[in-house]
Amino acid sequence: MRKTTTTALECVRTALDRAEQAPTLCALARLAALSPAYLQRAFRRRYGMSPAEYHRARRFGQLKKALREGAAVTAAVYEAGFGSASRVYEHSDRLLGMTPASYRAGGAGASIRYTTTATPLGRLLVATTSRGICAVALGDDDATLEAHLSDEFPRATLERVDGGREEWLDAVIARIARQLGWSDAHAPAIPPLDIAATAFQWRVWDALTRIPPGTTLSYGKLAAQLGRPNAARAVGRACGSNRLALIVPCHRVVREDGSLGGWRWGVERKRQLLAHEQRSDLPPNAAESPRRQRPARG
Repeated sequence: MRKTTTTALECVRTALDRAEQAPTLCALARLAALSPAYLQRAFRRRYGMSPAEYHRARRFGQLKKALREGAAVTAAVYEAGFGSASRVYEHSDRLLGMTPASYRAGGAGASIRYTTTATPLGRLLVATTSRGICAVALGDDDATLEAHLSDEFPRATLERVDGGREEWLDAVIARIARQLGWSDAHAPAIPPLDIAATAFQWRVWDALTRIPPGTTLSYGKLAAQLGRPNAARAVGRACGSNRLALIVPCHRVVREDGSLGGWRWGVERKRQLLAHEQRSDLPPNAAESPRRQRPARG
């Protein structure tokens, strides 16, 4: 009996999860009993990426886990299924945010400057590297926010700076205050971002900035807007991986039934934020499309 498309795609995904080396599209098509072209299109619609991109993302996930656990870089590279270290370094800046050696070292050698400030939603932390903004987070207190910042890169150099001493940090705070109606002062453009992400995550984040303040979209509708109507779960994962609160407004995405769902910075805070946007006369272009990093400042 011919497999249903959904079952066939799940079989392909399972095969990719287990494969050390990337299977060819033709081999996966035989497994799914589908044509290669149809498999490519159907897999991308459902999961938001091609089979090859999915396999690469899975391998980088395994690599990150091994590096965090202290494995040697070379061993981690080969255990994750990469044929050579050079192939990893080709993609490491985009998918790890730094070289594997630096990631393994907990961000050793990386310098992160950050500041915190009070907002109507609680404390706001903004952090930047020399290449761009790397974190925007909301929380109840500075100590918790600082602890979360150091979790990903425990051996990076973290430097707290006062407001007014770091151009990019001040720009983000001013922009957020302006776009949410907390201030009517002039705000500069959002600085470039230094965030490791897949191409699909960038597409989702860009789409999030186009949702007008005061409105929401379901994960399914956002997936459909991206031309991937069956990729609601992949859209949800992309929203969940966002580390730039308010700059990338993932709080404007809700479940199909209209319930809020989760939010990295707290469901109650999400509720308050949406209520504020719905009752405020905010400009329709309050958020900007995220810009990836540019060369380091001299």
